[in-house]
Amino acid sequence: MSARFTIRNSIAAMLAAPALVGAGTAYAACTGPGAPTNTETKCWTAVQIPGNPLRSYDISWVNPHRAEYYLADRSNSGIDIIDTRSLTFKRTLGKGLFTGVKLNAAGTAVNNDISGPDGVVTHGRWVYAGDGDSTLKVFDLDGPDALAQQPLFTGGSTRVDEMALTTDGESLLTVNNAEDPPYANLFAANGDRNHSSVREITKITISATVFPGTPAIEQPTWDPKTRRFYVSVPILGKPGGCGTATCDGGLMVIDPTNVTSGTMVLGAFDPATNTGVVALSDCGPNGATVGPNDNLMLGCTQANNPANRSTLVINATTKHFSHVNGIVGSDEVWFNKGDGRYYTGSNRNCKSATQCSAAAADQAAVLGVIDGTSVLIETIPQSSGSHSVAADSKHNLIFVPQSAPVRIVGAGGDTTTVGEQICGSTNGCIGVYVHHVDRDGDDHDRDRDRDDHDRDH
Repeated sequence: MSARFTIRNSIAAMLAAPALVGAGTAYAACTGPGAPTNTETKCWTAVQIPGNPLRSYDISWVNPHRAEYYLADRSNSGIDIIDTRSLTFKRTLGKGLFTGVKLNAAGTAVNNDISGPDGVVTHGRWVYAGDGDSTLKVFDLDGPDALAQQPLFTGGSTRVDEMALTTDGESLLTVNNAEDPPYANLFAANGDRNHSSVREITKITISATVFPGTPAIEQPTWDPKTRRFYVSVPILGKPGGCGTATCDGGLMVIDPTNVTSGTMVLGAFDPATNTGVVALSDCGPNGATVGPNDNLMLGCTQANNPANRSTLVINATTKHFSHVNGIVGSDEVWFNKGDGRYYTGSNRNCKSATQCSAAAADQAAVLGVIDGTSVLIETIPQSSGSHSVAADSKHNLIFVPQSAPVRIVGAGGDTTTVGEQICGSTNGCIGVYVHHVDRDGDDHDRDRDRDDHDRDH
């Protein structure tokens, strides 16, 4: 029987008297431009993070089976965990075991390249997180708050950034985006085992002959249909340089079952093996996520190519693509199976069609909402640092970290008032959005989870 989706009773009870943590509370959460009344995606509440105000953070992740949200929180040097049923803060995992916030030499900006934690993913009881010292750290959610094994050094001097897992949790791909040249590392991960034995399999680079001068690689994602990792490449080098034009980006396609030990070098895309590097058109992407019909959404941004004005959707099988107009400047992007929509952490979206460039003055941070047919539904203002987004597919809740105001934390802080209006405090927070949809109840959840499991195995 079809029924209108509602938030679980435990959430409703919790929201009856929401608590605000930290100094500087001036008004209730979910007010101002970040909580418009005319959007389908509604600002529901704000979850406060104890400790230092949110000055710097990176990627977030949701494990719907554990009903937990995870944030790589550099400000508190750990992984923040939120219960997605009660919408309450649970703990900061590994606090103090990461490098935390590092500033540039002048002390005027956060040096993302050496700060941490950065990338974070989970499968079952295991959390994998990248750090600013070029290490991968592994934690057991069912064990003590300590490293599950010694940190795994990935061979660089800068951060292990974003990462992706296969559906069974057996293979993990990490990215060292700030190295010169950048590279990825493929690891054998823990899957569903009760002990940690993560080990590196191979290092993966992009051919400097075919694509010379490629400066970075970004968010990877796993596609269970083609059984490939897909990795965003912000700027793809060209022989002889880019001349007067700006180089577009690319997409690494990696088959984890067909790799070499030592170092594996990817050249131009080979359709016969469905591996290699695909050159993109009018897109310098940071984010990547897998949506319906084997489509990948890539978060293009004018920070990589000043001419970018849209977001790219490319089919993993055919490589046919189209553009989503009206949204650009994304970092992390996420597809939510629960409502069939993409969500973008677009901290560099254009302020208007006529005011758009790589300059901060021309940018405005928004949560982008795109339906499964690649149509932009709406954009919702966020704090100026809001580049991270993740969704709980079982509850259709969308989580967007908000930066504390610049007047409170200095470099890295929100230069608008949007974040504190969403949070109801000056500490920063996790803004929680909800999208109500028509769906079957718990039986639908179980059927979808079982279908996902059957398809991926």
